[in-house]
Amino acid sequence: QVQLVESGGGLVQAGDSLRLSCAASGRTFSAFVMGWFRQGSGKEREFVAGISRGGGSTLYVDSVKGRFTISRDNAKNTVYLQMNSLKPEDTAVYYCAARPSLFTSMSSHEYDYWGQGTQVTVSS
Repeated sequence: QVQLVESGGGLVQAGDSLRLSCAASGRTFSAFVMGWFRQGSGKEREFVAGISRGGGSTLYVDSVKGRFTISRDNAKNTVYLQMNSLKPEDTAVYYCAARPSLFTSMSSHEYDYWGQGTQVTVSS
């Protein structure tokens, strides 16, 4: 089992930045590919970013490329999502997820463990 707890969400204006954190406990953190997903009101959950177990490989949805950066600190059992140049369309509940695999995936169905989510609201 892995327990995931997100933090760092909030209400910001368009163009601002936020950094989300996801702290993991339980099994060995470095054994998991980590991902960030988001779900806006009335929308399906979508992949935002993923990172390999060692942090050397990352994957992003096109809409956040160049604005968001995923990183991880295996010594601290934490994965981060740095979000810059935020837009109103980034408003959503953001979730981190863990996948016990070698490979990053954009599919939410392939992640076994989920946090409770943190709300990000971007005003125009």
